[in-house]
Amino acid sequence: MTIEEQNYLHQWIGKAHEDFLVVQQLMLSEIPIKAAIAYHCQQSAEKFLKAFMVFHKLEVPRTHNIEYLLEQCGKIDHAFSFIDPGSLTDYGVEVRYPGDFLEPSLTELETLISVVENIRELVLSKLNI
Repeated sequence: MTIEEQNYLHQWIGKAHEDFLVVQQLMLSEIPIKAAIAYHCQQSAEKFLKAFMVFHKLEVPRTHNIEYLLEQCGKIDHAFSFIDPGSLTDYGVEVRYPGDFLEPSLTELETLISVVENIRELVLSKLNI
């Protein structure tokens, strides 16, 4: 990788970590802001997966669809095929706007966080970071 490519990769990883830090901080709050936590879970997972794609010199698609990103990463490494994203994709856009969208429960948030942790660990292990 060139220096520019390495910098770009580290920017993706840094943004993914930043979103995950937001999740961790919001979970510590006396009154967790559930929709924001779910949104940042989705964002963190999305950025970790896109970082994996950047590492492998793939074009980063303009999508928030975690299933699609896992599928693309799974074409490179089958370990991604075993991750169940649950409802993570649903929190990428819909949760940001008012309407019929249900707020996630604390149990669902714990599941989303677990999915992000699995994606993060897998990506970082594959990138040796």
